[in-house]
Amino acid sequence: MTAPLRSSEPVVVNVALGARAYDIVIGRGLLPSLGARIAALRPNVRAAIVTDSTVAKHYLDMVEAALGEAGIGAVRVVVPEGEKSKSFRMFERVCESLIAERIERGDVVVALGGGVVGDLAGFAAAVVRRGLDVVQVPTTLLAQVDSSVGGKTGINSQHGKNLIGAFHQPILVIADTALLDTLPEREFRSGYAEVVKYGLIGDAAFFTWLEANWREVFSGGAAREHAIAVSCRAKAGTVARDERETGERALLNFGHTFGHALETATGFSERLLHGEAVALGMALAFSFSARRGLLPAAEAEADRVARHLAAVGLPNHLSSIPGELPAADRLMDLMAQDKKVKRGKLALILTRGIGASFVAPDVDQAEVKAFLAEKLSER
Repeated sequence: MTAPLRSSEPVVVNVALGARAYDIVIGRGLLPSLGARIAALRPNVRAAIVTDSTVAKHYLDMVEAALGEAGIGAVRVVVPEGEKSKSFRMFERVCESLIAERIERGDVVVALGGGVVGDLAGFAAAVVRRGLDVVQVPTTLLAQVDSSVGGKTGINSQHGKNLIGAFHQPILVIADTALLDTLPEREFRSGYAEVVKYGLIGDAAFFTWLEANWREVFSGGAAREHAIAVSCRAKAGTVARDERETGERALLNFGHTFGHALETATGFSERLLHGEAVALGMALAFSFSARRGLLPAAEAEADRVARHLAAVGLPNHLSSIPGELPAADRLMDLMAQDKKVKRGKLALILTRGIGASFVAPDVDQAEVKAFLAEKLSER
């Protein structure tokens, strides 16, 4: 775990799902090989590249060229940048574009972008003509370590994040770390929250490594690729064991129940990016776990996590969110819409320490509400 990869060596992580297994290929400068890799899996296909307006400026021509060199004809579908594209309106637009361009069963959708594009394009691929193959080409750190892997696709509802969607595994994920060079610093930090998550839920040694090496992860090179590979291996193993989130995979939602409620409360806006919401959610989960007496060294563990989040520039307190926030009652309403609520009972991912998370299936909602009210009063 502690020996970083050499930048010149692409790493292949397999997601072992039997006949639907696929590879995550991680390395620098992989984009030119995209067409050849797709052609090897699906000869004689056409492709529809779904991307957003910002990513298109940087990489769309390069992707079209890579596909063309492999003899793959491509059409383009470009949506606006940002979380608001995960909507019914944009979903309809992407689906209708794929149909209008006569993308057929046996063809492939290439999702070129961050988590928004990956979720939107993947969901469209899941339902158009009852299922098209999708290749994920994540262009953000968050997407490379999390949303591009595992087959979760979807759009947002007015009631909450990712409430409409489908499981639809890709046939290939290409994580070209060179694409992160154009990522704004705030977006990179946001993605780093999901990297930290893997250490917090089940790999204390990785979290310790991140504490020592996060600057090198941010600056690029071997440490960055190592962090991405460790994260992808962790997620791939979890997905292979629990594809449909009936048990262990729920741990990957650590921090997300709190975080998604905060994202919804702030209108899926620039006020709070997804990874920032996850960082806050993880800090809240540690604080709530400490409050319940679950941590052996309550303050020390929770403070250690909060210190690391602060060191890298991620929020760790509700006061970090600009503007007003709703009261605890409203946040509880939003948490009640979370996908992890079962028969009205709130399940939270809590922790007994760094690397020791677990699913608490029936948390007292009054206790959570009191906790949130206290945290809101401290803003």
